[in-house]
Amino acid sequence: MAFPLPARTVLRAGTWSGPAADTVRLSYDERFLRRKRLLCEGGAGVMVDLAATTSLEAGDALETDDGQRIRVVAADEPVVQVRGENLARLAWHIGNRHTPCQVAKDHLVIRQDHVLEAMLAQLGARLAHVIAPFHPEGGAYGHGRTLGHDHGPHGFPHG
Repeated sequence: MAFPLPARTVLRAGTWSGPAADTVRLSYDERFLRRKRLLCEGGAGVMVDLAATTSLEAGDALETDDGQRIRVVAADEPVVQVRGENLARLAWHIGNRHTPCQVAKDHLVIRQDHVLEAMLAQLGARLAHVIAPFHPEGGAYGHGRTLGHDHGPHGFPHG
């Protein structure tokens, strides 16, 4: 069995062009990685070995040491479309729970979570369970991801 080629470089969507040698289809959680072996759709393996944990987005490419590019595609996963009369209020409650949320003009998208769904329903939201790619907002402090609750140094605890 051959070892997979290492990929140590991420080419961001819009910064590269041309055909990709292969594709990896990854969920939202799977697109957050530093070092991991991935299986491409064509059957080949690639060993991702990045300098730091990185949030990959649909359209990015992993570049292997020999110059091949592996296109990143967002996989379908179970999500909930959230609609309602006061979308800003619903978004505030989702954000107050530090939950990744995709924002569209007329709806929000979150991962399926029965506790959040019950809260949103109580607030008057209309919920639809769907299978679709998940592309949540990154967050001002997460640099591509909403990472925990730390808002940087501010001198007071959250206790």
